[in-house]
Amino acid sequence: MQRIAREQARKYAFDWEDEPLLRVQAGESFEVETYDASTGYFKTPEDKAIPGRRPGFDKIPALANPIAGPIYLDGAEKGDTLVVTIEDIVVDDYSWIAIGPRRGPLGESTRWPELSSEYTTKIFKHSAGPSGTTRDGTLHFSDRISWPITPFIGTIGVAPEREVTTSLDGQGEWGGNLDIRDVAPGNKIMLPVLHPGALFYLGDVHASQGDTEFTGTAAETKSTVRVKLEVIKNKKIPWMRIEKPDSIIAVHSSRPLEVAVETATIFLMDWLISEFGYTPTNAYCLVSTCPDFRIHVYQMCKLRKIEHVAGAELPKRYLNC
Repeated sequence: MQRIAREQARKYAFDWEDEPLLRVQAGESFEVETYDASTGYFKTPEDKAIPGRRPGFDKIPALANPIAGPIYLDGAEKGDTLVVTIEDIVVDDYSWIAIGPRRGPLGESTRWPELSSEYTTKIFKHSAGPSGTTRDGTLHFSDRISWPITPFIGTIGVAPEREVTTSLDGQGEWGGNLDIRDVAPGNKIMLPVLHPGALFYLGDVHASQGDTEFTGTAAETKSTVRVKLEVIKNKKIPWMRIEKPDSIIAVHSSRPLEVAVETATIFLMDWLISEFGYTPTNAYCLVSTCPDFRIHVYQMCKLRKIEHVAGAELPKRYLNC
């Protein structure tokens, strides 16, 4: 099986001029070893998020959120749709979160001065599950609080059509730093192809995350990811789509949040109309009446230029109108 080693997974932009690290065939599984969002800086509680101490933070924008790629898919052409099947994610034996002055929405808090006057790094230990790996393991928030590891890929996408966009705050119909918890094992991610070979990238795996990623970081971790790529020829989609075993999700990012929610819902309606036989009237009425229609607010944090990310989800049992 082809593999990208961790030391190769240290790119900080989606760049259509990058030379591919791998060339794969449709349906071929391959593995990527990813760094965490700090490229390995955070290892202990003593490693603080002080910009002057962090390698790469003397650059503008900072060298953070490393990704691996591009991966070239033979046969993919502009105007196709790339289908990414996430087969497996095995995370490292720990993850971290870092807060402090001018970080996140409470980085200048006067109500809780410890959040704005002190840098704090928390390290979460991971224990293996029944498989003997962290694939089904547990994250230990404290001695008393723990939960199942629920890993996902935080930054995923293809090279944008013309521009070079950073892995730190780049977002668009092509993907980017979206931190969507449903970009997870067992799900398929659909992206528009904008260049020959698709030029696919991934990185920034999280061991777990709450809705909105409120502080601006979640349980950041290293990982080994196994995926396969396929292509749907001559099919254009407006933005990222996600297919879960039992539901579909249309995604959008924007500011303010209501624009992301409204646009994701319209993209879901378009999906229902173009592929599942709904009339515009029925699709419009369905999203307002169906008790199982859901809106997810995946990312809504005050962090650089990052926009808010929303997903509109509908169970597959409603797809036959």
